[in-house]
Amino acid sequence: MKIEDAIQQKKFKNEQHKAHINLLYTAAWLGLHTARMLKPYGITTQQFNILRILRGLHPEPATVKLLTERMIDKMSNASRLVDKLLAKGLVERFECPSDRRRVDIRITDTGLDLLSKASAQVDGMAFEFNLSDEDAKTLNRILDEIRQKE
Repeated sequence: MKIEDAIQQKKFKNEQHKAHINLLYTAAWLGLHTARMLKPYGITTQQFNILRILRGLHPEPATVKLLTERMIDKMSNASRLVDKLLAKGLVERFECPSDRRRVDIRITDTGLDLLSKASAQVDGMAFEFNLSDEDAKTLNRILDEIRQKE
């Protein structure tokens, strides 16, 4: 569906303005679809992100600071998300033996199992986009260029 139809707006200031609105709309659309896929697993997109980071580091632990740095949504409260994952038995928290002030977080076997199932769902969504590898490379290059202003 074209952005004009999706938001019922026929005119934009220029193509750059249209692209900006299209990016914001598409990001929200993707977030909504991802959240729907994760709902049966009882986790949010932010919790899913933390579990994926921890799986990438496994069996090594991560600090909350490291999780915050690597998260997609920089506005998320990683400590609160870890607490929720801990309550679900998906992560474990323990004091670092060399620095008692530091708290390490590690994904549990239960977390790895749930993440494996949830990832299959979410990763499958990318195949529904019907993008060729070449188009995906072009899109990735353009998105990377947009963020060069950071």
